[in-house]
Amino acid sequence: MSNAATRVTGQDHIWSVSEHLEDILTTVRPLEPIELHLLDAQGCVLVEDVTVPVSLPPFDNSSMDGYAVRVADVSGASEEFPAVLTVVGDVAAGQAAQPAVGPGQAARIMTGAPLPPGAEAVVPVEWTDGGLGAGPVSGMRAHSAAPEAAYGRVHVYRPAEARAHVRAKGSDVKAGERALEAGTVLGPPQIALLAAIGRGTVRVRPRPRVVVLSTGSELVQPGEELEDGQIYDSNSFALTAAARDAGAMAYRVGAVADDADTLRATIEDQLIRADLIVTTGGVSVGAYDVVKEALSYVGDEDEAGSGIEFRKLAMQPGKPQGFGSIGPDHTPLLALPGNPVSSYVSFELFVRPAIRALMGLADVHRPTTRAVLEAGKALSSPAAKRQFLRGRYDAGTGTVTPVGGAGSHLIAALAHADALIVIPEDTTSVEPGTEVEVVLLG
Repeated sequence: MSNAATRVTGQDHIWSVSEHLEDILTTVRPLEPIELHLLDAQGCVLVEDVTVPVSLPPFDNSSMDGYAVRVADVSGASEEFPAVLTVVGDVAAGQAAQPAVGPGQAARIMTGAPLPPGAEAVVPVEWTDGGLGAGPVSGMRAHSAAPEAAYGRVHVYRPAEARAHVRAKGSDVKAGERALEAGTVLGPPQIALLAAIGRGTVRVRPRPRVVVLSTGSELVQPGEELEDGQIYDSNSFALTAAARDAGAMAYRVGAVADDADTLRATIEDQLIRADLIVTTGGVSVGAYDVVKEALSYVGDEDEAGSGIEFRKLAMQPGKPQGFGSIGPDHTPLLALPGNPVSSYVSFELFVRPAIRALMGLADVHRPTTRAVLEAGKALSSPAAKRQFLRGRYDAGTGTVTPVGGAGSHLIAALAHADALIVIPEDTTSVEPGTEVEVVLLG
């Protein structure tokens, strides 16, 4: 499955960031479309254009609580000389039959109710006496509380132009128009539109199911007591949250101890619910790098060249990476470093695009911009490596300021960053005031 099988790399080959990302994106394929009910389709990507079968609104209707009238009957109306009209009935939203409005007549109408036959405009109830004969009113009383208001007389104190306070049929969208186009991510407004035009289901690519697990016998779950030599497992929480933020349905697995057999068994158990597996930790060159030990030899027997390949990338942080496929369905697996910042930066650069590719999105990358570096001193960067530094971006001034140092363990600084400052491979020093590339994380 992995495109890496076609490359002549060797164990000491150093991959560029671009090569590694290209390999991932040429391997990961969008998920097959399925038909889902509207609420189940939230966050999914539409795979076909949706055409409007019925105009919205489907009929002329009132935008106010008030009275449906003929324009000529209220022409010249004022508080001193009001137009006095006979009320012929109520028109409520959802009402099938409406009373006809003839000369000298009005119908009490509610917001959203169809404009009755003969009526040309709506006068808000505040322009009338509400049928109570005691001057202008501030609102409409319920029919049950004032039945006489629906069949008595109403005084109108202001004129109305034709179509005043009337929402025209098709003023939102017309039948035959395209409501949504393929590639649209379905959020609440899009779900509302689909429901409004009568669609109960929609064809989409499902949200990818991403399983996240961290490795390390030193890891303890938050809320538990720390013993000597132990740390809290933050990576799996960060990556699960990041996967959900990217649009996936993410499942976090508790930290796995440094045992290759246990890790292999855990991953195999998770394959049934995974479109993508993400591990963090155990991919370097240490004696207890369990992910590398457990998965280096794993391959798909029926597909040559598949399996997990562990690589060195020309980047900082995040040099050790792993990528390939596993299991009978050739489920993609990305193995990320264990240092918190390395793990998160690697997610943004490689896992997030993979998730977006599974969703079928055309643009899988975070937005980038150019910004002027604001710093107290020049930033150094290792030769032949692409460095990613945490930063705070100010759109108003077009500047970016580094947050924290370059260490891959500095998780506190990551919490205050909203951007990554990119220093290319051929640059070893960046002076304040220099324009740099910035990846926007927010």
